[in-house]
Amino acid sequence: MKATTITGIVLIVLGLVGFLTGGFSFTKDTTTAKIGPLELSVKEKETVNFPQWLSLGAIALGAIVLVAGTRKG
Repeated sequence: MKATTITGIVLIVLGLVGFLTGGFSFTKDTTTAKIGPLELSVKEKETVNFPQWLSLGAIALGAIVLVAGTRKG
């Protein structure tokens, strides 16, 4: 496979994943206070959202790159 074909497929897959999931979330542990043997920790849930226009743009760009890669070769 050519590099342009692989790039186009990767962009399409990433765009579809971003569009279908809408983002991802993760838990971050933070230590707020440590007094002797006593430790207070807080878990914060962070969410990262993918805009739909960005996902659709990645799909469209991937399709363009894929078509352009197949026409050259």
